[in-house]
Amino acid sequence: MGEGSSYGRELLGRVLAGTPAAEDPLTHVADLPARESRCTDWPTWVHPDIVGAARAQGITLPWTHQARAASHAAAGMHVVVATGTASGKSLAYQLPVLTALAEDPLATALYLAPTKALGADQIRATVALCDAADALDGVHPSAFDGDTPTEVRQWVRANSRWVFTNPDMLHVGMLRSHQRWSHFFRRLRYVVVDECHSYRGVFGSNVALVLRRLRRIARRYAADPVFVLASATTSDPGAAAARLIGAPCTEVVDDGSPHGPRTVALWEPPLLTEVTGENGAPVRRAAGSEAARIMADLVVEGARTLTFVRSRRGAELTAMGTKRILAEVDSELVERVAAYRAGYLAEDRRELETALADGTLLGAATTNALELGVDIAGLDAVVVAGFPGTVASFWQQAGRSGRRGEGSLVVLVARDDPLDTYLVHHPAALLDKPVEATVTDPTNPFVLGPQLLCAAAELPLSDAEVDAFDARALLTDLAAQGLIRRRAHGWFVTADSNPHAAVDIRGGIGVQVAIVDADSGRLLGTVDGGRAPATTHPGAVYLHQGESFVVDTLDLDEGLALVHAEAPEWTTSARETTDIVVTSVIEHRDHGEVSTALVEVEVTHQVVGYLRRLPSGEVLDSVELDMPAQTLPTRAVMYTATPELLESAGVPPDRFPGALHAAEHAAIGLLPLVATCDRGDIGGVSTALHADTGLPTVFVYDGHPGGAGFADRGHARLTQWLTATRDAIDACECAAGCPSCVQSPKCGNGNNPLDKEAAVRLLTAVLGTLPPG
Repeated sequence: MGEGSSYGRELLGRVLAGTPAAEDPLTHVADLPARESRCTDWPTWVHPDIVGAARAQGITLPWTHQARAASHAAAGMHVVVATGTASGKSLAYQLPVLTALAEDPLATALYLAPTKALGADQIRATVALCDAADALDGVHPSAFDGDTPTEVRQWVRANSRWVFTNPDMLHVGMLRSHQRWSHFFRRLRYVVVDECHSYRGVFGSNVALVLRRLRRIARRYAADPVFVLASATTSDPGAAAARLIGAPCTEVVDDGSPHGPRTVALWEPPLLTEVTGENGAPVRRAAGSEAARIMADLVVEGARTLTFVRSRRGAELTAMGTKRILAEVDSELVERVAAYRAGYLAEDRRELETALADGTLLGAATTNALELGVDIAGLDAVVVAGFPGTVASFWQQAGRSGRRGEGSLVVLVARDDPLDTYLVHHPAALLDKPVEATVTDPTNPFVLGPQLLCAAAELPLSDAEVDAFDARALLTDLAAQGLIRRRAHGWFVTADSNPHAAVDIRGGIGVQVAIVDADSGRLLGTVDGGRAPATTHPGAVYLHQGESFVVDTLDLDEGLALVHAEAPEWTTSARETTDIVVTSVIEHRDHGEVSTALVEVEVTHQVVGYLRRLPSGEVLDSVELDMPAQTLPTRAVMYTATPELLESAGVPPDRFPGALHAAEHAAIGLLPLVATCDRGDIGGVSTALHADTGLPTVFVYDGHPGGAGFADRGHARLTQWLTATRDAIDACECAAGCPSCVQSPKCGNGNNPLDKEAAVRLLTAVLGTLPPG
């Protein structure tokens, strides 16, 4: 154990000392060594004024990864820098961009961030550099987003040489009216894509096509900008970046920045004996409650602690729980703990940063929103209440600890979820080389069609461009709908169409349902029509930026869900019944008694009711609903096994349904291990005799029309995924199945039948026939 990590170990010891004697929640402890700083000389091509400005801000020399990525970009190569939190990725793009702007008084640059908060922070940092460098006098770094007033937008368009925006505004505010931006696009030298790993699924596929449209418009004005992308640590960031921008991308992954030693503890709350969930299954103590006790112990020790909780309401409950515990120990400490629920207002974030930095606050509970665009350094401990969905997000949160070179503690508290169960019992998946890849699928016709209409509205599409997307049949279908016409000089949108307004790049696909506060008339958000019955059915609890609402009515024909503000003590989860039909086979592999395939399917699902659950996991009741059935054309990964194989593995025919059902539920929970999806992005069906295969079959499908790439990724990593699924079920100490292994919160069959032991036998037998890796 390194000297520095002894502080993290010491903190962990104090937390364990407060744990009831009968409990043993710790599943793994790792001491991660400190990493020494590796600096290099300033590249000779960097403008001397910019070197001087950086030095004035305390940057004596760049780290090796900053200089390497910056030099690739300056040499005209698209580059992605994928290094840890607080590794100074900003300098990697500031150096080439600001040098180009200093040397060419007409050159321009574009910066894209997924959140306004992150963009605002980067503008502040860039303005500070510009103010300190005479050569950058006329750059005027400026925001251009939905909050920018109209008169300011005109000034930005006319004067700013480095525009900071987001993909939404690029899509609807810049590309649509590119003629008004012609001088900007004509001199466009660089495009920066920050936090590019957050562009995944349907959102990522839309952004990938927006970036292709940007490159197309730049070519129209004879520009060929270099793309510089910044990413958290993921698997194969160069390939993911290349998919995003549609061009080869060099990756820089060797991190030259320092960080102090860290102790990482994996923590599994105990199964409760006094509370039971569905079908009498045991439930674990809630991660938020456990995190409150851990944070209270750390605050008593004087350790500055940040706790990440998945929802804003959860963050508030965790902060309240911490205060309640502290009130019994030292009432003066109560005021030094806060919930950070301030949305994305910069001044509120600054206040929190300052309070944590100067020690006024010792503990803060926050949501994942604080992952990006906030400068909180040197914390003694980070508690993560529930795996945040991706390994990249976990390390971004963990990276808030120990930035001053001292030791620190990171605790991951497992939720009642198969993926959390797997990770706390298989630490290598979290602590070793990342395995998840950022998944996008720009070829999905449900995403590509509307985007091609936008492209044609900007500039008519040539046949060569249409063929490059292999989209002739798709456009012919759109032409039959009267949305586009083919003429001698290309494809033109029809005069009365407004394709840009029809595409919500963050929304789903197809008709959007507006979620409106019935009392104030305020639009809270949208959900795509296919997912609305499951998320905004009458009685559903809907969270919007941490505020809680309850749905009164859902009108799918009008595309409207009316809600009222209410904060009940329970959460809701929809119950769905699902049927699936294979419409075509994309790829099929035969492994003897097991076959695997990637298929196109038609899924018919119907919300039949919902459960109301208390934070403890206890089920209050089940409410029946009468909702219309919906059909989803999508992609699925599937496998079949012969009855003979299952029987030889010790699974008799009467246990087939429970084994398959349990294996399907756990597989849905574990897919995010290899694909950057949320459990809500995917669904599954299992049956002991499927009409299309005549065999016991398990399907896991994408929950978006046309698919979002998640099923494809599961098919490509099937052995690894199913091995993790089996190991997660096996690692759970419950007797017959619980939410931590094989129960699903949205199962339409009431989580019945489920056969935990038979599922392990089934998966072991299936894996025995598959090739390794």
